[in-house]
Amino acid sequence: MSTVTTTSATATAPQRSTWTIVRRAAWLANALFWSAFAVLEAVNHGWLAGTLALAFFVLPDLTFLVALDDAPRMAKGQLPPRAVPYYNAMHRALVPLALLVAYTVGPFSWAPAFAALCGWMAHISYDRAVGYGLRSKEGFQRA
Repeated sequence: MSTVTTTSATATAPQRSTWTIVRRAAWLANALFWSAFAVLEAVNHGWLAGTLALAFFVLPDLTFLVALDDAPRMAKGQLPPRAVPYYNAMHRALVPLALLVAYTVGPFSWAPAFAALCGWMAHISYDRAVGYGLRSKEGFQRA
């Protein structure tokens, strides 16, 4: 008598650790905070503040255009290596955060600049909340 073993081939979604969920939720809260602050600055200080907040919200992803001609030859999800330094520079949270601190304690006071920095921080925070981070030298998402 032979025994037949059957296994169910069900596809399972990758499990996310509790730490990953908490980290992404924190980034989402951060993103909502900076978005609200950018909108508040736009409402309080006019169209220029709103325009700069929106421009700096979009600006970090324009780094993809640096190597647009290389894009067709890249693997799925890979950023052309030539664009990686620009992408990583625009997606480091410490850069706009340091500029926000300098703006807050420094003698410089121009509300549209503050709104732009809020938009930049919102962009980075949304990216981290959905799982996008810095890129490796080869252009792939870092783990």
